Amino acid sequence: MVDDFEQCYRAVSAKDGRFDGWFVTAVTTTGIYCRPSCPAVTPKRTSVRFLPSAAAAQRAGFRACKRCRPDASPGSPEWNARADAVGRAMRLIADGSVDRDGVGGLACRLGFSERHLHRLLVAELGAGPLALARAQRAHTARTLIETSTLPFTEVAFAAGFPSIRQFNDTVRDVFATTPTELRRRSAHRDGAGAGETGATGALQLRLRCRPPFDGAGLLGFLGLRAVPGVEVVEGAASAAGESGASAAGASATGASVTYRRVLALPHGPGVVALTPRAEHVDCTLRLTDLRDLSAAVQRCRRLLDLDADPVAVDTALGRDELLGPLVRAMPGLRVPGAVDGAELAVRAVLGQQISVGGARTLAARLAAAHGEPLPEGMRDSLTHAFPTAAALAAIDPEQLPMPRARGRALVGMCAALAAGDVILDPGADRDEARAQLLALPGIGPWTAEYVAMRALGDPDAFPATDLGIRHAFAGLGQPHDARAVAAIAERWRPWRSYAALHLWATLSPTTDQGARR
Repeated sequence: MVDDFEQCYRAVSAKDGRFDGWFVTAVTTTGIYCRPSCPAVTPKRTSVRFLPSAAAAQRAGFRACKRCRPDASPGSPEWNARADAVGRAMRLIADGSVDRDGVGGLACRLGFSERHLHRLLVAELGAGPLALARAQRAHTARTLIETSTLPFTEVAFAAGFPSIRQFNDTVRDVFATTPTELRRRSAHRDGAGAGETGATGALQLRLRCRPPFDGAGLLGFLGLRAVPGVEVVEGAASAAGESGASAAGASATGASVTYRRVLALPHGPGVVALTPRAEHVDCTLRLTDLRDLSAAVQRCRRLLDLDADPVAVDTALGRDELLGPLVRAMPGLRVPGAVDGAELAVRAVLGQQISVGGARTLAARLAAAHGEPLPEGMRDSLTHAFPTAAALAAIDPEQLPMPRARGRALVGMCAALAAGDVILDPGADRDEARAQLLALPGIGPWTAEYVAMRALGDPDAFPATDLGIRHAFAGLGQPHDARAVAAIAERWRPWRSYAALHLWATLSPTTDQGARR
């Protein structure tokens, strides 16, 4: 997009927030870079450069605007949609791969040399993996500076900086101020000092998204499938049988809906509470190790599909004769993702050919028996993390409370996940992951597509054999055998995952659709 100067300049002139995250505006006369919707006076054409990322702007010597805070804008939806090496790399960098494993580990994970990976990222984003990770560390550092009273030494290492000196230099370079001044301004702006936090203290964040945002419908979907002890929806959508539509109605009256769940993070468990608003999600995080902040935030963003471009999706699907009325009735619908690919795959297998309630009960029993208990200070109605693939792979399938063939399929899939034969992390090759799943006994096309849709964030996955989708087709007066459904869905590419959500939303919660949505 940055190659089209006129399109970018029109977006900046219109203060169009839909383009936040797609590119940044670097102003050569001030040395500042902004998001497209920055409320400041539009700079002259001769004074602006359009760059593909905040990291590219920082690498070119520009500092972040203190007014529009471009580092806090929603991420580019391009990286969710793209399945190539650059898209996979961006998702892994956002998840903290460079901080944990270095550039060498990232390159190895993607199957490239470090030099070739650097060349790919610079060509597309104007910055290499280290610069992109540095930009993310700077944003994490500012979040901790402004929302906690942690000493700056702890902030530095929690944000992923190897030294306090590098932390100080980066904050000065990116924000043109010192950490002390950032904290002082935050306290002045909020009218009080930053809230207390500690190893298991709470961090209050805002996760930005592009409107329209059907947060109530999203939490209605998650609430219907919430596994007791691992996750819960509190408020208007907390009743297990409530649909997304009724949750949306409750939200319209001002009722607050909050989704809480346990997160299994690289350095220990955490608990998150997510409350949707019109243009953002209130996020409260309690972590055992603050180094997991970036990973926790990115996993929550993937879970709620916050980097999607709803206008592009709704425009494309809204032109369809069949889907158009559904899209107009529920604008801003999101595809629920997952905080852990292996967990989602296990839950998909548990839900084969049984009801949503039955799948929830099975998952809760597995979590209580094989999940890691939360530390005492975090435990309330949430008690356990979801079991790891390694823990489930060690179970005797004959002892599982399900048909033996499905039990063997579940344990076999978990063994493949634990051994790394199947990879379902943000950097997974989606087509390769589908093939790996389909090669496992007991894993069919529906399971592979459902996992691709929710665990891998594929916007074009479509489980054509899903019983719920076929019921929806029948209710809309369309042919509803799997072959006809797949043929009709071809015209919804590349947004078939969103089409599936619109079709599921037409069903009542009592419809016999199994756990296939």
